[in-house]
Amino acid sequence: MAKVLFALTSHFKDEKGWESGCYVLEVAVPYFHLIKNGIEIDFVSPKGGEVPVKQLDLDDAKVKSFFKDKDAKHKFLNTYHPKDISAKNYDAIYFPGGHGAVFDVPFDEEIAKIASEIYENEGMVCAVCHGGAGLLNVKLNDGSYLVNGKKLTAFSNQEEIAIGTDQKVPYLLETALIEKGAIYSCKANWQEYVVVDGRLITGQNPASDLLMAKELVKALKKKY
Repeated sequence: MAKVLFALTSHFKDEKGWESGCYVLEVAVPYFHLIKNGIEIDFVSPKGGEVPVKQLDLDDAKVKSFFKDKDAKHKFLNTYHPKDISAKNYDAIYFPGGHGAVFDVPFDEEIAKIASEIYENEGMVCAVCHGGAGLLNVKLNDGSYLVNGKKLTAFSNQEEIAIGTDQKVPYLLETALIEKGAIYSCKANWQEYVVVDGRLITGQNPASDLLMAKELVKALKKKY
């Protein structure tokens, strides 16, 4: 059975009091699609334990279904600490979004190392929306950045500006990925868009989470 590691944020509030956390919809939609296809899932976060979420994000029907699922809820409230994870046990790692991800996930060296090891072991690396931040500091064995020269997408600068958070985030994700050598592309705001470049699968925004999951399942079925 294939096994996927979801890498979530532990960040909730910045020094100015701005609340962000994890965008659970980007966890719930891929979770249910992967489970439906017989794929096992574990959760990890920089601090381990419960993942922070804005109250507003809990109102979606799919999110409510996610928290009604006993296994899903337990895993989300009791994420593994990175030191408890062995990369060799996973066929893929997935970084969901939520603005919290830009604050802590890329700066967790253990999570970056796990992602690198999964990729170097012929595994998949996936991200949606702000989860793309998790790719920023993943380095391969040759010292190069994973995203360098890779085609990918993530939450666009225009989308950030459209929701008025461009002045709140510590950096613009599109710009940061390009600075690391990524070949970035996107569609118009809020459109479904997924880029597959070998074993790297990325989605632009929340509208892209299911398509990303479908591409991941397709890739894992080829492997097994």
